[in-house]
Amino acid sequence: MRESLSARRLAIRTGQATAAGLTAIALIVGFAGSRGVAPVAAQTSTSRPDARSDRVLEADRPSSYSGIVTRVAPAVATVRVESGVVAMPTRLPDSLREFFRRQVPEGVERSRGYRQEGLGSGVVIRADGYVLTNHHVIAGAERIWVELADKRTFDATVIGSDAASDLAVLKIAARELPTVPVGDSNGVQVGDVVLALGNPLGIGQTVTMGIISAKGRATGLGDGSYDDFIQTDAPINQGSSGGALVNLQGELVGINAQILSPTGGNIGLGFAIPSSMVRDVTDQLIQDGVVHRSKLGVTVQPMTADLAASLGVKGVRGALVSDVEPGSAAAQAGLRQGDVITEFEGRPVLEANAVRNQVASAKPGSAVSMTVMRAGQEQQISARVVERNSEHESTPPLRPPPAADRNASLGMLVEPTTPQLLARLRLPQILTGLVVTDLDPAGAAADAGLQLGDVITRVNETALSSASDLSNTIMSRPDRPSLLLITRAGTSLFLALRPRS
Repeated sequence: MRESLSARRLAIRTGQATAAGLTAIALIVGFAGSRGVAPVAAQTSTSRPDARSDRVLEADRPSSYSGIVTRVAPAVATVRVESGVVAMPTRLPDSLREFFRRQVPEGVERSRGYRQEGLGSGVVIRADGYVLTNHHVIAGAERIWVELADKRTFDATVIGSDAASDLAVLKIAARELPTVPVGDSNGVQVGDVVLALGNPLGIGQTVTMGIISAKGRATGLGDGSYDDFIQTDAPINQGSSGGALVNLQGELVGINAQILSPTGGNIGLGFAIPSSMVRDVTDQLIQDGVVHRSKLGVTVQPMTADLAASLGVKGVRGALVSDVEPGSAAAQAGLRQGDVITEFEGRPVLEANAVRNQVASAKPGSAVSMTVMRAGQEQQISARVVERNSEHESTPPLRPPPAADRNASLGMLVEPTTPQLLARLRLPQILTGLVVTDLDPAGAAADAGLQLGDVITRVNETALSSASDLSNTIMSRPDRPSLLLITRAGTSLFLALRPRS
């Protein structure tokens, strides 16, 4: 399965598909652009005040990881799938048609079929035959079988599969299997050594080593609702999807799922689903066959330096509340647009996606606590989450026709909302504000993240009724960016806009 290679950098799910003996790499999501990295200058200081610690680190570094591999490898399996028969038409080349004219009449085409096969990895998580892998490895499969490390092969059935987390649980008719103990991914630190085990490119079980490069990564694959990846530079390639990422205690801290690469091969940017999410999702899939998630009724977005400056907030950590659903748990608890959630359940909020994941994993009906910053003051809020409806309701607006001129300092043209304009853009008739009808791709508005069809409802807490209101409000405080509240595809969003002189 292939998609357009329109971008230089690609997020790749690391399952491998094969057909008729040829390898087909599944390219899932494109990312525009890439940036070069300048070399780091060498340290010029000759002093080494902590030479002893260097010696300790060298002494603590193991000379071999074979003991860990010996314990973990028997529980890492290969997952093979078959998705049915596909017709593949064939035609004799013109150069051979004359030779075979008596056997093959003119114009006759032959066809043959082949079974489309896929390959991934899996981890035995229970001795009675439960195997964990990625959802994308087994999605659409008509037949699934698991090959254990000892080369025994079993047909597998799907106990449950969750596209949102990209996890699936399989069951095979085997008992007393070796397992990998599930560790605590919340305890891993950037710089920790990890091992990745899987079956890349179908060559057989392979072990690679690296470190934890980052935590809480969102790659943009899918809708990104539950992205919370562990990033590692341990080499991961196609076919490794569903394989194990383990710490030096031999505990599972992640399930390998994606790589970022311009070529389809490993460049040291691998991503694993953290074991904290794995444990929760797996338990629910085994017990109920589905995953129950909660919602708070808010939309949050990452903080930026400009947004922090616009809000008068110190630092750029936390999750900015851009929308509160009327009548939701968040609304009943008193959360407001513009609040910055700095702590959730006693844990600092470093990334906005962490709040989404923590809310989703909370048990429906349970109470959650938050610390928020509002108008420079810290507040404590408690809310009771409810079960989430997984359906997506928003529809992106239509692109309106371009306009003739733009505001030069802002780089956009806006028009007041009218019933006719809102109908043309398929936007709710109750919206009021200014619609972005033209945009300079190199202008200030585009740099701020504005898009055609966005409705600007407020600027710096001021409601808008005309284009002059927008310009005058923004230019009234040139010392810092202005805070825009917009509506896009039915969702509210904050943006920070700096006009140009």
